Amino acid sequence: MQALPTAMSRPPRPVVSADVPTRLFHTAALLIALMLVVPLPGLASDIEPLGLAAAVQAALARSQALSAQDAAARSAREAAVAAGERPDPVLRLSLENLPIEGEDRFSTTRDFMTSKSVSLMQSLPSLAKRQSRTQRFETEAHLALATRAQRAASVQRNTALAWLERQAQEQRVTLLRAQLTESRLQVKAAEASVRSGQPDAASTPPSDTLSARDAVAQVQQVLLGAEAELQNFRQTLSRWTGTPADQPLAAAPAGTLQALTNADMAVRQQQHPDLAVLRASESAAEADAELARREREPDWSVELMFSQRRPRYANMVSLAVSVPLTWDRAQRQDREVAARLARVDELRAEREERARETLAETQRWQVAWRAGLAQLALLDRERLPLARQRVQLTLAAYRGGSARLADVLAERRAALALEMERIELQLSTARLWAQLEYLIPGSTPQVAAAVAPTLASAD
Repeated sequence: MQALPTAMSRPPRPVVSADVPTRLFHTAALLIALMLVVPLPGLASDIEPLGLAAAVQAALARSQALSAQDAAARSAREAAVAAGERPDPVLRLSLENLPIEGEDRFSTTRDFMTSKSVSLMQSLPSLAKRQSRTQRFETEAHLALATRAQRAASVQRNTALAWLERQAQEQRVTLLRAQLTESRLQVKAAEASVRSGQPDAASTPPSDTLSARDAVAQVQQVLLGAEAELQNFRQTLSRWTGTPADQPLAAAPAGTLQALTNADMAVRQQQHPDLAVLRASESAAEADAELARREREPDWSVELMFSQRRPRYANMVSLAVSVPLTWDRAQRQDREVAARLARVDELRAEREERARETLAETQRWQVAWRAGLAQLALLDRERLPLARQRVQLTLAAYRGGSARLADVLAERRAALALEMERIELQLSTARLWAQLEYLIPGSTPQVAAAVAPTLASAD
């Protein structure tokens, strides 16, 4: 008889642990979290960084000031067409010589002098006068277009400045955040050194720890103000471009602003929008003066009248010609012409003075811009590397016990101040670049690499 298999002789069953479902659940949750956190190429944000050129173009397309000048130019051109036409004829209906006394009172047919009349009168200004009126409004249209170009240059310049100022402020905030992180790490290291009782703890007295904490608080305070300023700069740029305030900025495009020679500046200043507006204003004043000359010539008027006296009397036709009498021309019309000519002289003098001013101003900007580029190069080549080396040497001495933490903090503050100085110098140089680049409306924006380079991260 074959023995029944015992429990010991049975093959072992696979042991299923009770925490396997839990591990599977946690693994799935971790994968889902990674999918949500890690950006996939197909799920990347659709918001593209805002470049300087795109910001300027968006501001031009959004500006209502330019649309207003377009409307002003259209208005002047429409008025120019109307000004060149003759005045509308005048139709007059009249009842003449109606008796109000005697047996024939209020009768329109009994008295031979009573008539019902209809007349048509036409004023006849000369062709030269009508052409002068048309030319006056044409110059107003040119003035509106010149003002539009002036405002376009201003929009370009202000948008570029807002973009550059926001970029500089973002660099300040990034630098301060890096400095804050490093300062916190230094405080933790100092506190750990004091608590550990290591031999080098004597080089970190409690006063240095307090100084490190105060340095952290100071950086935090400056950072709070810098972040608030950054929000203001973002809103300012959004006001010009209409883009979201939190849209990131693209890197500054590489390129160099071509240095202008004195001859080039003399040519370009003739295209300066302020001078163009003054030239258009001078042309409008000259057109006013020419129109005043033409207005001295009186306008003749012709009137044709038909008078009905039937049935008892014959109908009549009358023809009349009228002309104003310029009987005090020397004190009225001639004075008006002299006033318009004086206005022309005034605008011409203003234009010449402004031309000298813009030439000198452009030369000053160019000299200051070149000096700024040279100073930036010197900072990057000499001062910043030396400041970073001093920080590293002082930090190494502190770790070796031959320097205090206060010395490290002092060097770090000096390095931070130098980094901030570089940002300020970079921004002032970039402002000068924007003034030169957008001196003439329609210039192609190219930011010099030396003007807006990427700020090196803090050590």
